[in-house]
Amino acid sequence: MANTGLLKLEGDSRIAAASKRLDLSRREFLQFCTTVAASLGLPQGADAAVAEAIADKKRPSVIWLQFQECTGCTESMLRSEHPTLEKLILDVISLDYHETLFAAAGHQAEQARRTAMAENKNSYLLVIEGAIPTRDGGIYCKVGGQTAVELTQACAADAAAVIAIGSCASWGGMPSTDPNPTGSSGVATVLGKPVVTIPGCPPNPYNFLSAVVHFLAFGSLPAVDDLGRPKFAYSRLIHENCERRAHFDAGRFAIEFGDEGHRKGYCLYKLGCKGPETYANCPTILFGDAGAGTWPVGCGCPCIGCTEQGVGFSKPIHMLAKVKNVEPPQQYPRIVEEKGTGATLGSAAVLAAVAGAAAGGAAMVARNLGLSHKAEEAAKAQAASEKMEV
Repeated sequence: MANTGLLKLEGDSRIAAASKRLDLSRREFLQFCTTVAASLGLPQGADAAVAEAIADKKRPSVIWLQFQECTGCTESMLRSEHPTLEKLILDVISLDYHETLFAAAGHQAEQARRTAMAENKNSYLLVIEGAIPTRDGGIYCKVGGQTAVELTQACAADAAAVIAIGSCASWGGMPSTDPNPTGSSGVATVLGKPVVTIPGCPPNPYNFLSAVVHFLAFGSLPAVDDLGRPKFAYSRLIHENCERRAHFDAGRFAIEFGDEGHRKGYCLYKLGCKGPETYANCPTILFGDAGAGTWPVGCGCPCIGCTEQGVGFSKPIHMLAKVKNVEPPQQYPRIVEEKGTGATLGSAAVLAAVAGAAAGGAAMVARNLGLSHKAEEAAKAQAASEKMEV
């Protein structure tokens, strides 16, 4: 049934059951599947495969570890709306271990993790939030008597796939900034192999959800770039889709926070916006389902480049970004160019007089140049004649 059109699935009993489980109408459920497929950049017909996967397949077990982090990634997940968090963790995936969301604690929580790993060997998803300290044997972060390094390696050994969520897990994020006393590192560095990274501080929950649904539907995680970021979310510069881009192209910039340009929504490039060198889908997917403008630049705050290694938490916040796809000219016209009133008769007469004087002066210069040239030639001839006479 994988090639069946999405509309033909609307009356399928399995779709009806899945819709009921998610507390959605069948139409809303199919719309959700279409949105996920479109977000992933999947070809036509993939929405039906997504719908079937959610309706048919066993929910994937997810083990979620947390290390050096602020819980911002989890907080971002708590604010997802389509679906809401409880539907996500109870009906789309099976979140079998998460320290923050667990009712259990201590030995009970650790036993739940070991049980989930054993029962879903080679089929569970491992999600890691937070950087991993590696200095001094990793003693700066321990859970259940194991260091973060030991836990990561043990849980990754039998995982079907590993996802590093947030900038800290992706490459070290804020904990890894100089002088980095704990040797904070990203998941890929600790494991010594590439992993799927979903950077952001915090990342958008729908980027994570879409990656998980892709795994559920196709048995693999989505295509990634050379940094492990899913291409459907991190293949375009923020600058390309920014709602303030037209102001950048026209040379209209906010110079100070609260000035006239800032209040009018002008480009934030000169306030240090890192959008021109940061890859992410923030301006198109937004945050929090609160309507238009719900992302940092839309709210008047320059992008800090949190999804880009070497930019976020590395460059000073107000340092100018390196524009990757177009270099702005050094000089721009003023935002409001002054208009002339036209020439008066008096000014025209003065201009004509000046022009006439200039023309006359030029003629005299040319004449004098000509005379001096003739005099020079005569002097040369006289000198030659005198030489011959001698």
